[in-house]
Amino acid sequence: MSHAVAASGTGAGRALGLSTVSRRRRREVLAAYLLLAPAALLVLGVLAYPLAWEIWTSLTNFSVQQTSQAFIGLSNYVAFFSDPGFWRATANTLGYLILTTVLKLGVGIGVALALARPFPGRPLVFLAAFLPWAYPASVALLGWYWFMIPPVHAAYSLQLSSLRFLFDGRLGDGAWGFLSLILFNVWRGGSFVGIFLLAALNGIPQDLFEYAALEVRSAWRRFWMVTVPLLRPFLALATFLSVASAVADLGNVWLQSGQRIVYPIVWTQAMHYALLGGQWGKGAALSLTLVPVLLVILFGCYRLFEPLEEDPA
Repeated sequence: MSHAVAASGTGAGRALGLSTVSRRRRREVLAAYLLLAPAALLVLGVLAYPLAWEIWTSLTNFSVQQTSQAFIGLSNYVAFFSDPGFWRATANTLGYLILTTVLKLGVGIGVALALARPFPGRPLVFLAAFLPWAYPASVALLGWYWFMIPPVHAAYSLQLSSLRFLFDGRLGDGAWGFLSLILFNVWRGGSFVGIFLLAALNGIPQDLFEYAALEVRSAWRRFWMVTVPLLRPFLALATFLSVASAVADLGNVWLQSGQRIVYPIVWTQAMHYALLGGQWGKGAALSLTLVPVLLVILFGCYRLFEPLEEDPA
């Protein structure tokens, strides 16, 4: 009987201990949610509400010409999909995103590999590589605009003007200004990607690279077989940030052109509809048309650099 009492006492103590742990766990989870609540409210207020308002506006005929706002469903989207000008702007925008992302990754990887090893003058080269990203974007954009399209006579203005007329004549009016935006985005984004990947390289044990140097003589094979797999998660994040920054910089072409559309781009045309034409419904719909495409591109980059499942042994 004493054994039964002891066993029951032990079971009760164990149940009491589990109950205490469960209550403590619930309190910790509640405290975590309470601490997360301010950030969640900020995200919902700053991101979720404007996005929901934009989606709703894209489904209406909201404009300054209309006395009342009416729900029209997908009419704005259907109108764009049947417009050849929209498809040209879409091709230009996607080409811009792909080109800038590839160039920024190439420049960033080159900068990271060049700065990974000590050499004389490395701190100065590091500062030179870091400066484009740290420099204020508005001032840098103005400098690029004055360099590519000189407003006054300069030693290089004649040559650049000739290139501008050549590009605009071959590719359409505003192509030279669009090229300046691409160079500006690569100049800033390549710097950031380089510093980001350099930090990733410094976090990888150097023994792995030393072992690879003993096994593989070719530097190119070591890069593809060792460096790229080790940097895969960092390349995924760099690609994601590169696409996001390229989309953000598309607003600069609006400022750079003096609030004129200099080349058919989806989001600058959306600004034209909303800010100049007062057609907020059409502008909202046009700005949202490429969101599914962007999600597919980002998911594809993630699958390419960071598979969701481990590769079988």
